Order: sequence, then structure tokens, then C-alpha cells
Amino acid sequence: MESMSEKVEWKEKKTSLGNAIIISVITLVLGVVVGANWNVLFGGFAPYLGLGSKGHSNVDWSALDEVYDKLNNTYNGEISAEAAIEGAKTGLVESLGDVYTVYMGAEAASDFYDDLHGNVGSGIGVEMGLRDGYVRVLRTLPDNPARKAGILAGDIIYKVNGEEVYALSTDEISKKVRGETGTEVTVTVVRNGKEMDFTMKRETINNVSAYVEYDGSTAIVTVTRFDNDTGTMVQNFAKEFSDKGINKVILDLRNNGGGYVSAAQDLLSLWVDGKTVLKQQSKHYGDSESSSSSGKAILKDMKTIVLVNGSTASASEIVAGALQDYGKATVVGETTYGKGVVQQLFDLSGGSVLKVTTAEWFTPEGRSINKDGIKPDVEVERSYEDINAMRDPQMDKAKKL
Repeated sequence: MESMSEKVEWKEKKTSLGNAIIISVITLVLGVVVGANWNVLFGGFAPYLGLGSKGHSNVDWSALDEVYDKLNNTYNGEISAEAAIEGAKTGLVESLGDVYTVYMGAEAASDFYDDLHGNVGSGIGVEMGLRDGYVRVLRTLPDNPARKAGILAGDIIYKVNGEEVYALSTDEISKKVRGETGTEVTVTVVRNGKEMDFTMKRETINNVSAYVEYDGSTAIVTVTRFDNDTGTMVQNFAKEFSDKGINKVILDLRNNGGGYVSAAQDLLSLWVDGKTVLKQQSKHYGDSESSSSSGKAILKDMKTIVLVNGSTASASEIVAGALQDYGKATVVGETTYGKGVVQQLFDLSGGSVLKVTTAEWFTPEGRSINKDGIKPDVEVERSYEDINAMRDPQMDKAKKL
């Protein structure tokens, strides 16, 4: 069988900005082909996009009617009003050029909420993310099929059940990997330029948002995402620390892509007592500050180390930045992702959802998070080779501090 290295040279994949713009324009054009009743149809969903009747009346949509007229008189095929409206919504949102402002149809919205709450169903137990132009395995979960089969961090997801998926998004690949409990799935990865097949049976994945382990008098708290109950979970862990003789906490936020800001506030309340933990600036909602709760800071005097890396993002960066600003923790690892913008979720008709960037946030001292990220106090790199060899120089450093 011809090897992967003979077919594809695995280098960083770059996307042409010109192609991206063309794709977005085509999506928008196809989306607005809604027939002669365009204005009526648009008026029906415009309010759900936050435009309202006032927003619509201030925009001249005649150019879209012109596109429709041309297509209506020349297009050799059927036009689906439902599909066109969905395309119009997607195209309108994509025209903003903000990767964090997204329109999700009903199915995509359902998957989004499942991911947000850790309801991943049955799968193989891997966390994936876009790295170096490809969707790679970031980590495998303990006691789950992928780790047992031998899939490693850094592997490129190339095929699922023989279908090439390497050009798809992380979400699209995840959907193909998941399935009914007990069913088989074959995942083909590329490792060091070679294809490797792994056939596994899907299992129900227990994906909690936080857990604690103990190393002598050190508590290692790993937070994988900020769910509704994450703050409460960690608060319950912290209540046991005194009885266990804990004198140091390592808060591991590596590969944590964020979640609910309120959960980050709850977590910060363990260290920061009733102070500003986040500043926001918004065009439509004005400037504001968010504070931690008072009377819950049972770890305010506890020696704390926060572990971060390039996949630490969003709410995780709020936590790391606030603890750093107040001198409550030493941040160790690599500069974080740099997602310092706030999204608000709007539930729309038919089960669809609009996720809109509504504000930019800053640390208590006014440092910008967006694009800059949080720079660690102590920089320590952890490579894929370290992960696959079960080495963790970042954790080793944290334990020594």
C-alpha cells in the first residue's frame, strides 16, 4: 500500500486569504437567493440576527434583489428557500470577518451545547485542536479507547472509516468519530509522515470539567473547561485541603479552551475576595467590571502555581491573568492563546443559535488579553515528544516551586 509520505508532503497548511474571501462571498450570494419574496423572508429572520426592523430599514438591500433577479432568470436548477435563508444567515454573519461570531443551525447548535457541557456521548476519548494547519490530537483521556489503542498527542487525524477528513474542521471530525456505544470506528492518523490505522469500539466518555489529584501535601486541580458547576466542584475540593494537610495548589489550565465567564468568577473567588477580576469594554453595552464573591477565598493565602500553554484560552486566561495581577499565583508554562473577547449566545427560532462577539476583556490591571495572551512568570515548554514519552517538564517545574 502506498504510504502517506509518498502521497502528501506533511508541511504546515496555509489558507489563502483570497480563497477565504471568495468562499465567504459565494456563501453570501447563494444564501440570498430566496426568491421574489426576499424582503419578506429577510424581514422574518432579521430580528433574530439582532437587526430588528430599525436595522433593516437603514440598510439598502436592493443589490441583493439584483443578484436574485439575475439568478432567478438564468440559474439552471431548483432554488430551496429554506436552504437559501440558512445560507443567507451564515453569509451575513461571516461577512463580519470575526471568527468568534458564528451562526449555527439547529444541529450545530445542539452539538455546541453538548460540547460546552461535556456531553460528548460515545467516542474514543481524544481532545483535538487545530495545530500547524492540521487537526491534531492534543491529548488522550485516561482509560478510554484512543489511549488504549496507542493514539498519541500530536497525531494528525487523516481519515475516519477510510474517509479523508484532514481538511475538515475539528467539530466536523469529532462528529464523524462519535457514534453509538459499542460500534467500531477506524481512525487513520499521520505520525512522522506515515499512516497508522487504529480500530476501536466507541465507549461512553466520562468527561468531567474538573478533578483533583494529590502528591503529598500538594493538590493538583485540573480544570478542562468552565461549565456551570465547575466553580462549585473546585470549591468542594478546596474545603478538604485543610483536613488533608495541603499547603500548595497546582491549578492546571492547559488545553482549557474556556466556557462560562461566571464559572471563572466562581473559581477566582477561592483566591480573590470580593475584588475586580475582569474588565470589559463594549461598543453597545458600555464598560463594566466583574468581581469575585466575598467570603469564599479559602485559598487566598495558599501557595498556588497555575499551569498554562498555547491552548489555554478565554475564561482560562481570565483566571490566570487575575491571579497573576493580584500576586496570588505564579504562572508557569507557555504564553496562552489570546482570546480576550466575549461572546453572547442568542437562541433563535428553529433551534438555531447566534454566537456574537459583544465585548473585549482585560485583566484587573487593564492588560489586554486578546491576541496577546497571558505571558507566564516562568516559561517552560512541553513538546509533543514530551507528552508522548509521558514527560511533563511544566508540571515538574510547578512541583519544585
